[in-house]
Amino acid sequence: MGHWMSGPPMPHSSTSHTFQAAVERPLSVVFRTAHGAWEGHDYRVEVITSRQGLDGFDVVVDFRDLEAAMDALLAPLQGRLLSDLGLAGPLALAQRLAADLAPTVPAPARIEEVALTDGRGRRLAVRP
Repeated sequence: MGHWMSGPPMPHSSTSHTFQAAVERPLSVVFRTAHGAWEGHDYRVEVITSRQGLDGFDVVVDFRDLEAAMDALLAPLQGRLLSDLGLAGPLALAQRLAADLAPTVPAPARIEEVALTDGRGRRLAVRP
């Protein structure tokens, strides 16, 4: 699972550019559709962080810390029925993940987006 940054090369003293870093993790959940059918989905959960400039180590965030936070948050959700967790569906799941992960990203970095992509390539993204 990866880490990427975008933006032009810049001097260390400049904070005029916004940089991003992303991590992905797998998640399998079950939910009930509006028609009452049960659906299981395997998602790629992607969290994109951003900040102006880079820190002293030339990174947006320590992606290992973000991966660890994601792993801790996703582990109890694996294979679960979303309604048992008080979640109505994938949108509520993405919103909950964004809210729960936000405090784990140290300022001045912040979560830019949390996205769920299913096996068919359909992507649902929320911005906190």
